[in-house]
Amino acid sequence: MEIQIPEGSFEYEELSGAAIELTRYQGLSGHVEIPERLPGKQEHLPVGAIGKKAFLSKKYLRSVTVPKTVESVGDWAFAFCDSLREVAFLGKDVTFGKDVFKECRNLTCIRFVEDGDPRKNPCHGNFGESCNGMGELTAAAVTQMESAYLLDAKEIGTAEWLEKWDARMLAILRAPDDEGYAKQILCGEEDYESADLDTYLSNSRKKKVRLLLLRLLWPKGLSEETERECRAYLLSHTKGCKTQEAWEVVRDGFGNRREFYELFARLGLFTKENATAVIAETREDCPEMRAFFLRYQAEHFQTEKSDFFDELEL
Repeated sequence: MEIQIPEGSFEYEELSGAAIELTRYQGLSGHVEIPERLPGKQEHLPVGAIGKKAFLSKKYLRSVTVPKTVESVGDWAFAFCDSLREVAFLGKDVTFGKDVFKECRNLTCIRFVEDGDPRKNPCHGNFGESCNGMGELTAAAVTQMESAYLLDAKEIGTAEWLEKWDARMLAILRAPDDEGYAKQILCGEEDYESADLDTYLSNSRKKKVRLLLLRLLWPKGLSEETERECRAYLLSHTKGCKTQEAWEVVRDGFGNRREFYELFARLGLFTKENATAVIAETREDCPEMRAFFLRYQAEHFQTEKSDFFDELEL
């Protein structure tokens, strides 16, 4: 059976006359708000499940709101949605199947909003007082750490969940940078870039850097010992070091997110010695980032005013 909604259409099935399972979405909308009940003769039944592969490979999909009536999300339900950035669940009584968000490389937030309207406080990388960062940590657990066991709606944000998150992060951090390279080559799974060992090693370090920056940005429950280890790693890979992935990740991945380049400076990764080089390498499409570093340099590194205005000419 199929029914039209403003964002496209859903195919669906009845689950023993007690609820509706959405089996397939068709449409090109960037945002889909799944209704609690489908209009028409099915209105008496709640939407209780998102079926297997229901949103598979929807390339235009950027965000989804899931109603509190949904209790299960099937295998690969949102897999290969390349543009998907945010999924907001309006309840926590939900279980997940296998590889629900497989290959959703741009997914940055999976959050559970029991109270309030997510449309009034969307994440989309612009976190305000309404967001405590758990949505970003959850998305990273699924997309970067391959830790589906952390996708537990009722545990997310608890001390126990954060301990598990940190344990997985530290395991990744302490693993050799070349871990998995030989297997990848032998299995013929490499792409053009990662077939090169140096590129593979650099990408491995960038993965670690992204996780560490994210955790230090949202440090709830972070132990002092773990914080020191994270910071020490970042300091050893900032601009001016033998390898400088900490700077490259901030420059290339977070140039339009002020909270990350402020963190970069706050952690001591932006120094008097590397300031000029960092400013020179800041991307042209990130003028606010460049302005921030110029001000920080002038205020913290005793740069003469004349030098500051000289930098503006770069």
